[in-house]
Amino acid sequence: MMFWRLMKPADLDAVHAIADRIHPDHPEDLDVLAERQRLFPPGCQVLECDGLLLGYAISHPWEFGRPPALNTKLERLPADPTTYYLHDVAIAADGRGSGRAAQAVDRLVGVAAAIGLHNVSLVAVNGSQGFWEKHGFVPTPLAGLATKLSSYGGGAVFMVREIGEPARRSRVGKADGI
Repeated sequence: MMFWRLMKPADLDAVHAIADRIHPDHPEDLDVLAERQRLFPPGCQVLECDGLLLGYAISHPWEFGRPPALNTKLERLPADPTTYYLHDVAIAADGRGSGRAAQAVDRLVGVAAAIGLHNVSLVAVNGSQGFWEKHGFVPTPLAGLATKLSSYGGGAVFMVREIGEPARRSRVGKADGI
C-alpha cells in the first residue's frame, strides 16, 4: 500500500538519496532539506510503500515572487508570508504513474488553504511545466526574477496557482517526470 505521511527527521537520509537520483543537476545538501522539515513539518511529506520511501514533497510559507535559491538555508520563515512555496515534489520511478504526485499537490494546496494563504507558487524545472499546468499552475513572469530562475537551469519557469481555482485534472503518467 502506497500512502503519503508527514516526513520525520529519520526519513531525511532516504529523502536526500531520492533527491540526488531525481535531481542530479540540482543537488541540495542534507542540512538544507533537514532545515525545511524542521521549519515547517506540515509541508514536508513522504510517499511510503511497504516501509520504503518512494517520494517526498517539501513546501512552506514564503514571500511571493522571491523563490529561495537552490541549496540555501532559509534560517526562518517570514512572519507575514504571501505565498505557499512548493519547493519540490519528487517521486522515484517505482512510484510514478500512480497518481500520487497529484495527491501530493492536493495535500499541499490544502495545507496552504488551512494556514490562510491564497496562492501556491513554485519554480518548474526539468520539463515539468506541463505537469504543473495540469494541476492549475500558470506561468507567471515577474520582473527581476530572470537571474534567479537561471540558477535553476534552462527552461525554469515561475508558476502560480490561486487557491480556489479548480485544477484541470488528467492522468499523470511516467512521461511527466514526477
